Amino acid sequence: MYLTFFGLNEKPFSITPDPRYLFLSERHAEAMAHLLYGINEAGGFIQLTGEVGTGKTTIVRSLLAQAPENAEIALILNPRMTSPEFLLTLCEELGIGVPDSAERSLKDLVDILSGYLLRAHAAGRRVVLVVDEAQNLSPEVLEQVRLLTNLETNTRKLLQIILIGQPELRELLARNELRQLAQRITGRYHLDPLSEPETAAYVRHRLRVAGATTEIFGRFGLREIHRLSGGVPRVINVICDRALLGGYSLDRHRITTALVRQAASEVFGRRFPPRWLPWAAGAAALALLSAGGAALWRLAPGRLDAPARTHPITRPPARDPTRAAHDAPAGPPAAAVHARDPPSLPALLTRYAGDTTADAAYARLFSLWGLRYAPGEDPCAQASRHGLACLKDRGSLGQLRLYNRPAILLLTDSAGNEHRVVLTGLGKSRATVDLGRSAHKVGIGELSREWMGDYLVLWRPGADPVKPLSTGMSGADVLWLRHSLQELAGTPAPAGRPMSDVYDAGLARLVRRFQRTHRLTADGVAGIETQAALSGAIATPGTPLLTSADHGS
Repeated sequence: MYLTFFGLNEKPFSITPDPRYLFLSERHAEAMAHLLYGINEAGGFIQLTGEVGTGKTTIVRSLLAQAPENAEIALILNPRMTSPEFLLTLCEELGIGVPDSAERSLKDLVDILSGYLLRAHAAGRRVVLVVDEAQNLSPEVLEQVRLLTNLETNTRKLLQIILIGQPELRELLARNELRQLAQRITGRYHLDPLSEPETAAYVRHRLRVAGATTEIFGRFGLREIHRLSGGVPRVINVICDRALLGGYSLDRHRITTALVRQAASEVFGRRFPPRWLPWAAGAAALALLSAGGAALWRLAPGRLDAPARTHPITRPPARDPTRAAHDAPAGPPAAAVHARDPPSLPALLTRYAGDTTADAAYARLFSLWGLRYAPGEDPCAQASRHGLACLKDRGSLGQLRLYNRPAILLLTDSAGNEHRVVLTGLGKSRATVDLGRSAHKVGIGELSREWMGDYLVLWRPGADPVKPLSTGMSGADVLWLRHSLQELAGTPAPAGRPMSDVYDAGLARLVRRFQRTHRLTADGVAGIETQAALSGAIATPGTPLLTSADHGS
């Protein structure tokens, strides 16, 4: 209904777990890494917990999309069943045929599973069982699941199990009768709700994926969304969807705090006061108490009967001007203290508006690579003459962290003016941008409010022109790919043996391993993103990298 009104291609805040909309906050990225590690390396159990709506199921869907080719994943979404039913469902998910006579026999089902797992292991396949809503498992089924981990060879477990559930799962596994299972959990991770900056970045990320080209939610509206949702992604989705509908019905292209509160009221069925109302009420109550106390003190018994007292007026001694400097209070004046507060990003953009042009940004980015930029010429053509390539896209700070290269960001201020700045540092909470020929640190949340995701990165590829590399190809770019991956892994080619320039199955395995480690799609194809990430990972001396903005540049 509101898609055309806001310029969207699809609904950005659907509550269905679409992996395309996965927003990897720091916690979500770590959770995904834990699960991928569980699929590829670990044995026993991996446990992932989180409150309702924090994104567990979305992570599972994304996990299935990124699973390596040699992994067979059985996903059980509703584990509220008996032990025979659970084993039978596991066999069905793996495509194992079960005779009618064995459907109710635990021994027969375990024997069938054991034979299948041994054959899968011999064929080099890993079998993974993912149980969603695992807090609904009964203790009896959990004990049966534990017994499945006894299926093993001399070197590894035949079945990897990932349990995903609400916080009640931790309480369930803490029971004394399940201590044997708890001892086999090799990884535990808990998903927390999003912080306020992460909530703003989450909303903007989903809008960008849906096709938004302008800011729809105002800065204070985003703060209100976090306050009313508590940072829970599912609740954020519901509130934002209703707020967009409200903006459409009122013909407003900008979602304000009032619209967000109205949307939350419709969702939860109760009114929400503005953020400032409790503070105002408290201040009014305090003022009323102070006034009442003063009145009672004036009317207190005995005070009316007490004789009036007079006190001689005393004047302070004349101040000796020669001692003024000596008696002055230590420390800088208040104005000096405030002068040291760093300016906000909008203030910096206003102050250095003349230095945020495209030519100024390209000149700064080229200088970081030790090059001189010629205004008026195609910057990417200039970069190509020096062996560099342009990567121009729309994405997230997580992608820029992956490429590990300075980038030009396209920012838009509240008046709709465009600014191009160079990002030179990126930490967990702060970023460093170059403005006015000097570096300035700004908060990640503050940067996200002005940035819609457009960026340009320079990087050094293995050959020109840059193209995706896949099995069967050969050439200098494949040779660069192999050499870079082996250098990164610390396994250079043996001396005296020429390195192969053919993209074979072994190189595809190295590429998939790198992609999984860096949270890229593990398809074994070295696309432009994979090559750019690899270039940043090997950190060739003399090339610029993103520094840590939290601990100095």
